[in-house]
Parts: sequence; C-alpha cells; structure tokens
Amino acid sequence: MKYREAILNSHQNIMMNEKAIILGQGITDFKAMWGTLDGLNELYPDRMIETPIAEDSIAGICVGLSLNGMYPINTHIRADFGLLIFNQLINLIAKYKYMFGGSFELPMLIRLVIGRSWGQGAQHSQSLQSLLSHIPGLTVIMPSNSSSLAASYEYAFNHYKNPVISFEHRLLYELDFDMSENICKESPLKSYIARHGSHVTVIATSIMVLECLRAADYLKDFGIELEVIDLHNTSFPDKDLIIESLKKTGHLIVADTSWLDYGVSAEVSRIICEFNPALLKKNQVNLGMADASCPTAKALEDIFYPGVSDIIEKVLMLLDKQSIPVPEKQSMTDFYKHFKGPF
Repeated sequence: MKYREAILNSHQNIMMNEKAIILGQGITDFKAMWGTLDGLNELYPDRMIETPIAEDSIAGICVGLSLNGMYPINTHIRADFGLLIFNQLINLIAKYKYMFGGSFELPMLIRLVIGRSWGQGAQHSQSLQSLLSHIPGLTVIMPSNSSSLAASYEYAFNHYKNPVISFEHRLLYELDFDMSENICKESPLKSYIARHGSHVTVIATSIMVLECLRAADYLKDFGIELEVIDLHNTSFPDKDLIIESLKKTGHLIVADTSWLDYGVSAEVSRIICEFNPALLKKNQVNLGMADASCPTAKALEDIFYPGVSDIIEKVLMLLDKQSIPVPEKQSMTDFYKHFKGPF
C-alpha cells in the first residue's frame, strides 16, 4: 500500500466514528492534501472543515473540540506552518492534563508534512521534531512506512488519550510498502528494529530509515550487516532496544532528518552516556542536515541533506573498511520522486 493510501485508509476508518473531525487548509481542495483525504469531504461534509490561514485559532478550536469529546485531526501542508500553533500546542495542549490533575484529557492528532525537494528553501522544508519532542505532554512520531503509519494513527485514535504530533515525509507518499512490516501491533507508537544485523547499529527517523535500509542492502554484498532501528517515536525512544542493539554491535550511527545540534542524535548520545557509555567501541557518528537554513537551489539542496552514500561512507569509516567503494551521491528526489509543482 502506498504511504498516502495508508493515510487515507486510516482516516476512512477513523471518520466512521462520529467523534472524529478533520480541520486544515486544503483538505477540501480537489487534491485533498495530495490524495490523503480523497472522498472524505463528500462522505462527511459536516466534519471536514476547510480553514482560513489562522493556524493558532484553529488549534484553539481543536482544544475546545477535544474537551467536548470530539477527536480533532489538524492538518498542516507544511511542518513550518505548524510553528504558528506553538502557543496553543505548548502552553495549552501539552499541559492541560497536567494543570488540571488529570481531570481533562486532550486526545488529538496533528499532521505536519516535511516538504523537502525541488527548491522549497528555508521556510518550507524544516523538520522540527526535536523542538516538539522536548515538550512534556506531547508524543511525536515519524512513521517511515505505510504499516507503521496506519497502525499508529488508528492506535492513537482508539487507545491513546494524549495529543500526537506526526511528521509525514512527502517523499514517502508515492512509495509502496509491505503492510506486514515488522512493527509492534500491540504498541505501534514504539521504536522497533527494521532490519537485524551484527556489525553497526544505525538509528534513523522518517525517510532516513529507508536510506539506511538501502545502505544495508548495498553493504551486505561486502559482508557487512547493519542493524537498523526505526526510532519512530522521538518523544519516547526505546532505550532498552538501543542498548541491547549496541551490546551486539558496539558501533553506532544516528541518521536524522533535521539538524544535529540539540537534536535526535544528541538525545541518543544522552541515553548511551547515562546507561552504558562503555558499549561503544568507537565514537558515535551522526548524520543530519547541514548547519544552515536549507538552500533553494537543487544542487545545493542535494549537498544539504545526507543520503545513502553518506551512510555507507560513515559505516566504512567506523569499521576501517576503506577498500570498499562508496557509490556516487544521488539526490533522494532522483530516487524517490520528481516534483513538478508547488504541492
């Protein structure tokens, strides 16, 4: 199932419950948020709310809806636009349950789309999971495949009583995935092992999981087996899973979709330093966006983001395997999707 089809399928299931309501810009547009909401406006016109450019106010409406027993799904066609809801999100949504001694809960889903490629530049391509994972009361996830996404969304709606923030990567939307991917169906908001290996542990988020799996496919022909952990939940990474993997490999690479400073890789470092720093045979290696705002020119953008060749290069450096050739760097957009327009 394609990633966007998994989003649509999960929303179809959720909207069958009259408590669900979807709010956002472009949700009743003919593109239906790139196909993720196809047909829902015709089926549920009273619960598909096209909103003006008033993100902070809409987030406040979501607070009221949730307090009155509804389940709001607030969509943002760029994660950057979600910056405008930070007052409601951080000061109200994250803290409401705590401030009232657990008397009130605010279950909701907020979808934030990461939009890199074809020159979206500094203000339409930011991956802000570290900012939000820092805030108690929020649960931030980054589904990397259709199975993980569908299971997470339906679990969040049916069983989870807290606000969930989901970062969806646009380059995943048209990719097909096996719906029997190795995730924990009973608790799909957890980290999990996407591929077992014995030489290097690679912890990744979102589309970087796919880049790591591509690197693993390349390196296996040279006798190198990567263990790829899909961190998935950046608010509550599975510490035990990380430590057990490092006991086996002793080598670690963290591949994230954002900047390194104060980020996911830094949090993984903290976990290891607090629990067992002696597990590492060599220093941890981190991959993320360059320490600058994203450039608009595609040639510069390709340098700005790490990819499969960068992962392979770092693995070979860790294992002192410099004789193995590193494939030529290729843009993610060349491999996954070519964009032809602003959306």
